Amino acid sequence: MGTGSLAGQVGLVTGAGRGIGREIAVGLAAEGMALGLIGRTHATLTETLRACVRHGGRGVAVGADVTRPGSVREAVRTVERDLGPIDLLVNNAGQVDHAEVPLWETDPNQWWQVVETNLRGPYNMLRSVLPGMVGRGRGRVVNLNSGFAVRPDGRYTAYATSKGALLRLSDNIADSLAAHHVVVLDISPGAIATDMTARMPMFADMKEWGSLPYTVAVVVDAARGRFDALHGRFVHAGRDNLESLVAQAEEIARSDARTLRLRAYGPEDPLA
Repeated sequence: MGTGSLAGQVGLVTGAGRGIGREIAVGLAAEGMALGLIGRTHATLTETLRACVRHGGRGVAVGADVTRPGSVREAVRTVERDLGPIDLLVNNAGQVDHAEVPLWETDPNQWWQVVETNLRGPYNMLRSVLPGMVGRGRGRVVNLNSGFAVRPDGRYTAYATSKGALLRLSDNIADSLAAHHVVVLDISPGAIATDMTARMPMFADMKEWGSLPYTVAVVVDAARGRFDALHGRFVHAGRDNLESLVAQAEEIARSDARTLRLRAYGPEDPLA
């Protein structure tokens, strides 16, 4: 179980109109959090907002493209004006390669669009939200990441590259955020049945999907502070024993585990 109440807190979820983002928003609303909902399609955002209200939460839906800094800044201002300072940012909006092909056969524009959405989008959100969190000396960020971040995959080079870069971004800001009591986590939900995964040929014969309600519960617990000791680390909700992970948090930090690192070939490796 988590460690704190979400009542009175404000969360901001990107890609909140459908899929994992929608369910995370509704799950947070059910725990008393007010929600800022960001996405590109206002109709689906409005449906999510209605669901949040049905669960007792307040909220505001703001149409915005996370890859556009000006659009993001205006959306964040709207959320803070209507709901108050942001306590939790969930970077969920994402795209995946349209086809399972090697890099030299990819569509250059679509490849870069995936990277922009999955990396520039979170950067833009962080750039707009973090100054407030740092100024107040508190806040939490959850980046929805993927197992693709930590293993190579020649079929989804844009997605895997962008998710690896997102994990590195979290690592790069972790120390400076810790000084201001702001926590960042990268959480992979595993293979969840969504519109996005349904279009991925590698999942065409998938029989056992990960649990979306469990993923929502993990993010809710992250919002409560249950995983604060894992600050700056990668958590795989679909595979990890979370109780064990939390119990070993000090050793994980001491050994610099659950981050992207270059493996040394031996003690004489000059990069070790």
